[in-house]
Amino acid sequence: MEVKRRTARLLVTRLGSVSEQTRSEALAELRLMTKNDAEPRPIIAEAGAIPYLEETLYSSSHDSQDNAAAILLNISISSRTALMSTRGLLDAISHVLRHHATNSSPFAVQSSAATLHSLLVDDSYRPVIGAKRDIVYSLIEIIKRPNSPPRSVKDALKALFGIALFPLNRANLIGLGGVAALFSLVLKDGRVGIVEDATAVIAQIAGCAESEREFWKVSGVKVLVDLLDVGTGSSERVKENAVGALLNLVSCGGGGVVKQVKEMGPGAVEGIRDVVENGTAKGKSKGIALLKVVEGGAKEWDFAMNTRELPSVEF
Repeated sequence: MEVKRRTARLLVTRLGSVSEQTRSEALAELRLMTKNDAEPRPIIAEAGAIPYLEETLYSSSHDSQDNAAAILLNISISSRTALMSTRGLLDAISHVLRHHATNSSPFAVQSSAATLHSLLVDDSYRPVIGAKRDIVYSLIEIIKRPNSPPRSVKDALKALFGIALFPLNRANLIGLGGVAALFSLVLKDGRVGIVEDATAVIAQIAGCAESEREFWKVSGVKVLVDLLDVGTGSSERVKENAVGALLNLVSCGGGGVVKQVKEMGPGAVEGIRDVVENGTAKGKSKGIALLKVVEGGAKEWDFAMNTRELPSVEF
């Protein structure tokens, strides 16, 4: 352990070198050191590496930017407090994300989005990160861009999911165009795992008062019910996310949502029943709650309206 400590401190010292080659070599070694070994990560953070890594995210060198972003991601697994207490770190991550289509390397974009997801595991950081509109906007732009690499889209979706777990962030996501971007992915993107991840975020965003109007603009209820149709071949995870989204819409004031689901015919109820019969324990619970509202009329809808704790969705 002492050898790791000395090595880490030496490498961090080299990050401050005037020699670009020395800095680059130190970054490469620190990345390797933190990749599969948890022990050096807090040591590297305590040795003062984070401000250097933050600065390197602005580098025009893709190799340096990649290494710095990867090290920050690795450190975030073990030392979230050290990252969040570093002034300017979120601004540096925002810089990488904002330039996802131009100057930032795809790997740095992916690592930066993944770092946000790692930080958002701590619920105390969700309001802080969610309040950074530039970060939220950039994540939405990544999933909107047709040429974004699949890995970038998936990492951006994971970060958006973490942000949406904090209820007060959901209106911000909606206001920045998140609903249209997410449903566009569901309708147009066939890449493996994308629809599953997008519907998980949709289910969270559905849990706020502003959601019904925005979902109506993109025929969101119809899309969600279509995903429940056995003929669409949706995965079980997608179906459970769709049920969770519909239930959250209803719980946040969706009398109109109940009406839309009923108007879509018996296929909608059949899809919900399929989740009740074949889903996970959480999926079954949500399906039962939604069936009660859809089939039970006003009494159950009033109950849903007064539900304080909305059903959660796992990513």
